[in-house]
Amino acid sequence: MNIQRKIIHCDCDCFFAAVEMRDDPRLLNVPMAIGGNVDRRGVIATCNYPARGYGVHSAMSTARALQLCPDLVLVSGNMEKYRQASSEVMRIFSDYSDLIEPLSLDEAFIDVTGSEHLKGSATLIAEEIRQRVSEEVGITLSAGVAPNKFLAKVASDWNKPDGQFVIKPEDVEGFVEQLPVKKISGVGTKTALRMQKLGIETCGDLKNQPLSLLVEHFGKMGPRLFDNARGVDDRPVKVSRERKSVSVEHTYPRDLPNFSACLEQLPSLIAKLDKRYMALKNAKQISGLIVKLKFHDFVQTTAEQVSLISDETIFEELLTEAFGRGERPVRLIGVGYRIKTEDQSVPKQLSLLANSASV
Repeated sequence: MNIQRKIIHCDCDCFFAAVEMRDDPRLLNVPMAIGGNVDRRGVIATCNYPARGYGVHSAMSTARALQLCPDLVLVSGNMEKYRQASSEVMRIFSDYSDLIEPLSLDEAFIDVTGSEHLKGSATLIAEEIRQRVSEEVGITLSAGVAPNKFLAKVASDWNKPDGQFVIKPEDVEGFVEQLPVKKISGVGTKTALRMQKLGIETCGDLKNQPLSLLVEHFGKMGPRLFDNARGVDDRPVKVSRERKSVSVEHTYPRDLPNFSACLEQLPSLIAKLDKRYMALKNAKQISGLIVKLKFHDFVQTTAEQVSLISDETIFEELLTEAFGRGERPVRLIGVGYRIKTEDQSVPKQLSLLANSASV
C-alpha cells in the first residue's frame, strides 16, 4: 500500500525585491525593480507588486519597464545578500524535514510525509514556516500543500502574495478538472496555443484525450500531460545535499537592549538546540558550535568555533564575540551545531569567524 505523500511547495514573494524592501522601508509602497541600467541593455530580474500593477515583470528590458512605469525605482541588486536570506529560509525548512528539494534561491519542495511536527499536519507546518520566515527573515512566503509536487507548485501560486492554498487528496479530481492547462509546468504560450487548436483548454479537456494523441502532438511531454491531467505525479522530493548543521533561532517581540539581556536567553536556546539535535534521524557527530545575532537594523553576524561537544562556555564566548561587532539592540539570537559530514576528517583548528554579512 502506497503512503499518501504530503508535499509543501514554498515560494518567496518577489524575493530579491522583498529583501530590498525589508532593508529599505522607503521602497515598500513605491514601484521598484531589480535590474540593470538602460544604457547597458539591462533586464529586470524581479519587481515588487506595485510595479507589477504597471505591467512590469521579470525578463522584461529595463527600457520597456521604464516606458510602462516612468517612476520605477531601479536597484542594482546584491546577490550575496540574497544568498544569505535564502540560506536563512532554507534553514527554517530544515527544521521540519530532511527531504528538501531547492529549485532556486527562493523556492523549494518539502516532503513532510510522516512528520511528527504539529501532529503531522502539512497545513499547520506550512503556516508555521510562513510565520517564521516573516518574523525571522523579514520577508513573505507563499505555500502550496498537496499530495504531489505538481499540485503543490500549482497551489503555492494560488493565493500569492503571502498566502497559502491546500489541495486535499479527496479534492484533487475536482480541482484538476477545472485547472487551465497553462498551469502545467512546461506548458508555455506556444504549447497552450497548439492545445487550444485541439480544443484543449483545461485539464478536464486534456483528460479526455488518448495518450497516443498526446504523444503524437507533444512528443516526450505526452505521458506527463496524460498523468498531470489526472492529478498524478509520482516524482519524489529529491534531497540535493547532506545536512551540515542544525540550529534554533528566536526573534524577540522586543529588541534585547544589551549583552546581559542576550546572555540570559542563551541557556533556553541551547536546551532547544539539544532537543532538536537529539530528534534528528541518525544524528552525527558535532564538529562545531555557532552563534548568530541579528541586530535591530537587520544587520547580522555569526561566530563559530570547532568543538566536538556542546559547551555552554564556548557558546558564551561566541556570543561575546558576535555582540562585540555591533554593540546595539538585538532582535534575533540563533545557536547551532555544525555536523560532521561523510567527507570530513579530523576537524582543523579554527578561530572565531564572521560570515560575509558581518558588521
